[in-house]
Formats: sequence, structure tokens, C-alpha cells
Amino acid sequence: MAGKKDTRQLIKKLEKQDFDVTLRNGHYRVFKDGEFVMVMSSTVSDSRGLKNAIADAKRFGFQP
Repeated sequence: MAGKKDTRQLIKKLEKQDFDVTLRNGHYRVFKDGEFVMVMSSTVSDSRGLKNAIADAKRFGFQP
């Protein structure tokens, strides 16, 4: 099961790769070069949600 720690690690990796991540109303909004990538919950409830977030980011060049 994914947890807050896994979410924080993903956010740090995204930011290191020049993704812009903001927290608003309990959800992270992720952008790359001003283009919208995804919205993800700040508390991912299952591992599938985290895997889906990684897959979305990969479409924009994210390297896990």
C-alpha cells in the first residue's frame, strides 16, 4: 500500500526533473513547462494510484 512517504518521494523526484508541483485543496497539481500533467491526491490510498501517477508523468518525460 502506498503512503505519504511514497507520495513525498515522488514529488521530490518530479521537482528534481523540473516538474512544477503545487498543493491546493488537498491535491497536488503537476505541470511540466507550463503544460498540465496531472492531479493527484496528497494521500494516495492505494499503490495503483501511485503507479498511475508515475505513468502519467512518464508521458511527459519523467524518469522514475
